[in-house]
Amino acid sequence: MRTFLNVISYIFHPIFIPVMATVGFFLVTPRMYEFNFKIDVSITIAIFTVFIPILTFILLRRLRMIDTVFVKDVRQRKIPLYLYVLLLFLIVTKIISKSIFAELYYFFVATLISAILCLFFVLIRIKASMHMMGIAGLVMFLIVLSISYQLNITFALSILILMIGIVGSSRLYLKAHTVGELILGFAIGVIPQLLVMYDWL
Repeated sequence: MRTFLNVISYIFHPIFIPVMATVGFFLVTPRMYEFNFKIDVSITIAIFTVFIPILTFILLRRLRMIDTVFVKDVRQRKIPLYLYVLLLFLIVTKIISKSIFAELYYFFVATLISAILCLFFVLIRIKASMHMMGIAGLVMFLIVLSISYQLNITFALSILILMIGIVGSSRLYLKAHTVGELILGFAIGVIPQLLVMYDWL
């Protein structure tokens, strides 16, 4: 059981959520984008949100500034979150164009807001669950996409909603978070997505 829950925690680590959202967007959008363009955008997002953070985690680990990639100590979360906020800001301002894919643009705007809120709580020594923040934001984004495009993706959403419960259970089982921290992370992930959706629905 512990191995399974550890795997779930790695798969749904918040650094992978932007890539999942990008791929999910390209899979469901009725807009016609060239295949190579989709690949280029997805790879670029992966570089900014996966590869750069992983390299940073490795460096911080070698410098003994963090203990694990899950950064359980709230005090150790500052540098990774500062970096994450910066990378998301660069994506919103330099990579994702509002005129080309508004829905994805607003997803990253909301994710940036979520990351800033998470950083704010870290600065006052409150640890919100970024795992819950990430997967909750992803599910909310896909729900809004399904409404906007009038798509029936009920099965995929059902699986992801189930995964919210499994991810939350894994964080509790591994003693990474309390119930309150999970609820806070869920709220931080969902509310910004709800706030920005009115601009593009």
